[in-house]
Amino acid sequence: MPTTKPAVRQLLPLLAVALSLAACSPATDPVTIAVAGPLSDLRGRAMRQGAELARDEINARGGVRGRPIELRFADDSADPDVAARVAQRIADDPHVLAVVGHLTSSASVVAGQIYGAGPDPVVMLAPATSSADLSALTPWAFRLCPTDSSYGTSLARFARHALGARRAAIIFLATEYGRGIRTAFATDFARLGGTVVEADPYVPELASVEPYLQRMRRAGIDVLLLATEQGGAELALRQIRTVGLRAPVLGGDALAGLEEQGTLAEGLHVSTAYLPDEPSELNAAFVAAYARTFPAQRPDARAAGAYDAVTVLADAMASAGPSRASIRRYLSDLGQRLPAVAGVMGPIAFDSAGNSPARRVVIGTVRGGRLVLETGP
Repeated sequence: MPTTKPAVRQLLPLLAVALSLAACSPATDPVTIAVAGPLSDLRGRAMRQGAELARDEINARGGVRGRPIELRFADDSADPDVAARVAQRIADDPHVLAVVGHLTSSASVVAGQIYGAGPDPVVMLAPATSSADLSALTPWAFRLCPTDSSYGTSLARFARHALGARRAAIIFLATEYGRGIRTAFATDFARLGGTVVEADPYVPELASVEPYLQRMRRAGIDVLLLATEQGGAELALRQIRTVGLRAPVLGGDALAGLEEQGTLAEGLHVSTAYLPDEPSELNAAFVAAYARTFPAQRPDARAAGAYDAVTVLADAMASAGPSRASIRRYLSDLGQRLPAVAGVMGPIAFDSAGNSPARRVVIGTVRGGRLVLETGP
């Protein structure tokens, strides 16, 4: 009996340690996903909200194998230099198992190279990066949206078949995004029997595009493509009225959100990978949940892409295990060894280059301050 009390005294500290370890067991710790993009602007706000909604729904159902999802947000300001610093911090954090982001093409291409390098790469699942340079960038980079060529081709077909246009003009942002949409549009428009009579570059420092618009009006164009981001499109739409140009105006996915500008954007045709009025039960449930969580707001492609990204990453961790390598294997198998999974934007599957080959493009038209489904390509 004299040995009992010392034994108990020795066991008590060990028991306390065991209880402490159990309280922070990996089986109950959160699984962490980073969300990176221009979170301080409207594009990033939609992306963040879509990711948050997916997280909340998954956690309400019990999380991933009983572990809650934690989102860590990082703002890259749509700047490649900032994105590089953000990506390095994320890649160096062993708690982060995957990344939703980035949003803009230039930021994603720079960040994707960082995520795919080093001794412990991490998956980047981009919800809305359309640059062709993301294709096969690394085995760790995947995208949920179409490429620039898909957007440009769909706009060309819409211009010729739906609008009957024969003479087009283009104002394009002097970046990879703008040039990508311009090239795809011009190539397919010519193949369909149309002619691009003028194509002019735009840089954000440009105070006016009136000289371009005046020449286009005199050339008698039937349609104008704005292969720009929202700032350039707003400038052009204001000055179109000044010069009296009557041609219909088209734009790429970067112009989704301009419908909030009201009459300025009325009638604008936009190519996008997602519209909230697309018919599917899964999408209807998503749109309703989004409206309940963020009153008076409708999700756009960035919100839907981020929602799908968090959802499929949770599926990957639940099915293959919560590690960086297992997530990559699961994503690369989708559409190959594994069937595609359903998303609000459509089936989720990837080819060997990390693209979503089944992702389709739709055309939306701004009517009454809303971007509504017009037609398929």
